[in-house]
Amino acid sequence: MKIAIHYREGNNFSPFWVEYCAKNKIDYKVVNCYSTNIIKELTDCDFLLWHINNLNYKDQVFAKGLMYAVHNMGIKTFPDFNTLWHFDDKIVQKYLFEGLGISLVPTYIFYDKVTALKWIEDVEFPKVFKLSKGSGSKGVLMCNNKQEAVKLTNKAFGKGFKTISAYFLFKERIRKYKLGKDNLVGVLKGFVRLFIGTEYINKAGREKNYIYFQDFMPKNEFDIRVIIIGNKAFGIKRMNRKNDFRASGSGNIIYDHLQIDLNIVKLSFEVNEKLKMQCAAFDFIYDSKGNPLIVEVSYGFNPKAYYECQGYWDKNLKWTQAKINPQEWMVEDLIGNVE
Repeated sequence: MKIAIHYREGNNFSPFWVEYCAKNKIDYKVVNCYSTNIIKELTDCDFLLWHINNLNYKDQVFAKGLMYAVHNMGIKTFPDFNTLWHFDDKIVQKYLFEGLGISLVPTYIFYDKVTALKWIEDVEFPKVFKLSKGSGSKGVLMCNNKQEAVKLTNKAFGKGFKTISAYFLFKERIRKYKLGKDNLVGVLKGFVRLFIGTEYINKAGREKNYIYFQDFMPKNEFDIRVIIIGNKAFGIKRMNRKNDFRASGSGNIIYDHLQIDLNIVKLSFEVNEKLKMQCAAFDFIYDSKGNPLIVEVSYGFNPKAYYECQGYWDKNLKWTQAKINPQEWMVEDLIGNVE
C-alpha cells in the first residue's frame, strides 16, 4: 500500500497527511499533481490525497479532471467523485439538495434577465444575493429591495461580477486586525492587493449570465457548521460579524459542544448518508419555526479554525471528549474503505 500526497506549504491538509503517514510508518510519497508525468508517477500508488483549494486558480481549472482520470486508473482518491463534483458550486448544490429531498434555504436561480426581473416584481424582500463560487462570505450580499435586486440583475446579465473582490478582502483584513486575528503586515498585504490583485482575482473570469438569490432568514445571529468524516462529527458555532447577517469567515467562533444543536448533528449524518461524501462540512441556519436548513456544503475547511474543538460525536450521537484529528481521520477513512 502506498499513498501519494500532493503537498502544498501553508494552512491546508497536506502537511498533516505527511506527518500522519510518517508517524504511522505508512508508505507514501510526495507528488506534484501538475507534473506532466503525474500519471506515470502514480502507477505504483494505491491512493492519492490532494487538498484542492477553491481559491487557487490552477486547482479550479484542472483538479477535478485529474482526480476523475486517476479514479479510472483504479486509484482511490481524496476527495473522490461524490465529495468533489459539486465543490464550490452553489448552483449545482441547489439542484442536488432539491433532488434528494434535503431541506435547504429556499434558493432561486435564473438564467435570463427577463425571467429574473419578472420574478423580482412578484416577491418580497429582503433576499440574499450570492455568487455561485466563493467561501468565507465572499460574494454574499443583502439585497434589501426590488431596486437593489434589479441593479444586481442588470449587472449579472451585463459585465458580471468579479469572483472575489480585492476591496472585500482588504476590509476583512482590517476587521480581523481590530479583532486581534490579523497583524499590520496582513493589512498591508490586503492594501497592496487592491492594486495588483491575486492570481485568482487576476485570472478568474467574471461570474455572469445567471442570478442567484436565497430567502433571508431573520433572527439568526450565528450559523452552525458540522463536519462529518466517516463515522465522526464535530462542529462549531460561528457568530455573525458585528452589525452583519454573515457568519462564515467571521472568525468569531464558539467551540463549546453543548451549544451545538444535536438535531443538526443527527441531520448532518442523515444528509451525508445520501450525499456519500468522504468529508462534508455543512452550514446550517434556522427558519422562522426553528427548523434547521442547510445553506451549503463543502469538503474543504481551514484546519486552524478547528484546533480548539473539544471532541466528536458518533452516529449514535455519543460524545467523546478528545483532541480531534480530522486530517488523520480522512486518511484512516480512505484506506479503511478499500474494497
